[in-house]
Parts: sequence; C-alpha cells; structure tokens
Amino acid sequence: MTVDEVMAQVPAWRGAKSRKATPLEGGITNENHRVEVDGEVFVVRLGGQSAEFLGIDRIRERAAAETAARLGIGAEVVHAVPEEGILVTRFVPGRTLAAPDLGRPEILSRVAAVLRAIHGAPPVDGAFSPFRAAEAYRTVARRHGVDGPPELDDWLGLARRLEATLEPAPATLCHNDLLAANFVDDGATLHLLDWEYAAQGDPVFDLGNLAANADFSPEAEARLLAAYLGSGVWPPDALRRLAVMRVASDLREATWALVQTGISRLAFDFAGYATRHFARFAVRAAALDR
Repeated sequence: MTVDEVMAQVPAWRGAKSRKATPLEGGITNENHRVEVDGEVFVVRLGGQSAEFLGIDRIRERAAAETAARLGIGAEVVHAVPEEGILVTRFVPGRTLAAPDLGRPEILSRVAAVLRAIHGAPPVDGAFSPFRAAEAYRTVARRHGVDGPPELDDWLGLARRLEATLEPAPATLCHNDLLAANFVDDGATLHLLDWEYAAQGDPVFDLGNLAANADFSPEAEARLLAAYLGSGVWPPDALRRLAVMRVASDLREATWALVQTGISRLAFDFAGYATRHFARFAVRAAALDR
C-alpha cells in the first residue's frame, strides 16, 4: 500500500482540505512519511516486508505504542492496520537524540525515568528474550541462504552459558530497541518512539541495549544504573546482569542483520553491520565467560 492510499483511508482525515506527504530519512526496516493534514503533522509508517521473520508483531506494537502514549512518553496513535504494517501517529516535534547525548547526566536521568515508567506499565501480550531472538534469527537467516560466521554456533552456546549465570527476573514491558534516534526531546518531555520490538521481558535488557547502542564506558554504565535504580541498595548482580544483557544485545543485533541480509531490498550494508556487532559480542562475551 502507498502513502497516498493510506492517507485516503484514515477516518479522521476524510474531508480534509489539504494533505501532503514527504518521505522521512532514517530507519533500515520501514518506509516513513511526514504527512501534513490541514495544518496538523503526522507520521505514516509503511511496514517493511517480511516483518514476521524479524520477530515483529504489529498487534503487540500497536498496544505498546498506545501504552506509551497514555504514559505521556509516546506519540499518539491515530490509525493502525496491523495486518498491513500500517501505523499512523501524531508527529512529535523536538530534537532527535544522538548517541553522545545519552551519556550526558541531565539526559541520562530523563532516559532512566522514561524506562522506569515503561517497566512499570501494564503488560502486553507476548514475550521477548534476546537469547531466544538470536537463536531464532540464526535459523531464519540460514533458511534464506545466509550462514553467518563459522563461530556463530559457538557464540550462541556462549550466550546460553552467560544466560545461565543470571537469576530469573520478573518480566515487564520493555522497548527492546533503544537507539538514540528513537528518543525525541521537545524541551519538556522526552519521548520514546518505535515500538516494533516491544514485549514482556527482562527490564535490564533495555539498560544493556541502551549501553550497547550508545557504546557506554564502564563508568557510563554505572551512571545509568545509578540513575535507574536510585541511591538505594542495588541488586547484587546488577552490574553483571547489565554486562550480560549488553553482549546479548550485540548478538541479537548481529543475527538480526543476518536475517536482513537475506530478506531486505534496502540499499544498506547489513553484512557489515552484522560483522561489527559480532566483533563486539566476541570480545565482551569472552571476557565475561572467564
């Protein structure tokens, strides 16, 4: 479906005097458009092909996005057709964050507050584990002719060993894709967008995912935990749990890119993306496994 066809179907836009769509740059899965309708601004997301191979559940995505909007930290959902990958949200004005922003204390405290709000929200249907996701991606990638590096099975086994060192944790609503570009600061509120991978999971994965994507130093990881947990007594495994979830994030990201190498038609170097994340995983995971 094209953006023009979507604009014609949104009930709230019927009878509009003016509608204008402009493609938005960024994103390596979907097609996004900024749409102006009678002076109001929205975003139309057209879902990429074969989202089910990436573990994306559009019904769950809509539920999580609506939850974030109710919490005041997400974009209002205007229209959705999950079975066709269509999501229309109100445009959130403001500054899109970059990775270095996430390490700034004044930003980090606000990010931690957003994550605490998410992790305390009502549940959505569906569970997420970065470890199971990586294993599933390996299988899907091979079905599409992409084997990955020869060490991959050994690395998945290493991830299993690291996972076994962690105590089970209560599942909460998690975002599971904490790139800096998914945060928009309007000066008063820090908004979190793009809920494609949201599900119930270990809240510390969100912290590890953020630390991996922002390439945090050990000092920055400690500051993140302090901002998230406060000044009280930390769980005894807090730092190690974050470290394990950080390497799980890189493994999940690398195997995700293997799937994209096999299925995506976008002009993006998914193979190189996978290689970079596998390299980070191998170094950090080996250090944790000693």
